[in-house]
Amino acid sequence: MPQGYAIDKMKIVKQQYIAALKQLGTLGGGNHFIEIQKSNEGILWIMIHSGSRNFGLKVAEYYNTLAKTINTKRFSVNLVDPKADLAYLPDDIPEAYEYFQEMKYCTDFALANRKLMMKRIQEILIQYLPEVKFESLSYKDQNQREVMAPTMINIAHNYAANETHFNTEVILHRKGATSAKKGEIGIIPGSQGTKSYIVEGLGNEESFMSCSHGAGRVMSRKAAQKNLNLHEEVKKLDDLGIIHSIRTANDLDEAASCYKDISQVMDLQSDLVRILVELTPLAVVKG
Repeated sequence: MPQGYAIDKMKIVKQQYIAALKQLGTLGGGNHFIEIQKSNEGILWIMIHSGSRNFGLKVAEYYNTLAKTINTKRFSVNLVDPKADLAYLPDDIPEAYEYFQEMKYCTDFALANRKLMMKRIQEILIQYLPEVKFESLSYKDQNQREVMAPTMINIAHNYAANETHFNTEVILHRKGATSAKKGEIGIIPGSQGTKSYIVEGLGNEESFMSCSHGAGRVMSRKAAQKNLNLHEEVKKLDDLGIIHSIRTANDLDEAASCYKDISQVMDLQSDLVRILVELTPLAVVKG
């Protein structure tokens, strides 16, 4: 679990702490996944998409409700529009600081969660493939100099952070987006039937130094379950030789047809990131 926090002073973390202990190292549902992939050079990659396992949701719900109450009392203008959902915590009140602390705990918990899953997966690979070696990513920077990235690349896509953009200090919220600062290594997954990418950020200020966190959906989960053909979706993955877990119509909510064409998405953000490694899926476990 994340260290260095005064948990007793965190309202939601304190409430959820015991339950979270039982979820550490678990994948979760929705679009969370574990994927074994292969690069064009024949190197195997492990990609995990998972988060704070309900911690983040509980924290967001609590402080969003609190913000609506505070806004209603503090401002004469009605900011609590249920459609816009723009209630906020003014930065001069203790609740704003408390929220940031709890949110940071959630992002650190999510990283700890992924690290534990990665450790377990590596242990399994070593058990069945004793000769396997885990290596760092090597790539050339803009000046064609050899650069080594960490063995594990971590990237979050739902958080707020204090950053400077256009010479102004701001609180930047990335949701459905990931940081793409100049030289920063990131991950952009496709779907379970398409390629994923390891990228280097280009630091484009127009995008607040951000890029997409994936392909993006073209179909809701319910629409997918209702309209997609189970046999066709299974055949698509089987024909590609991808080991998958699509068995019933309920599993179609994360079928490849639910998502945009990742190659087009990458083309449209070529001014935000540079592709370092192209990855093809071999096996997918969905949450």
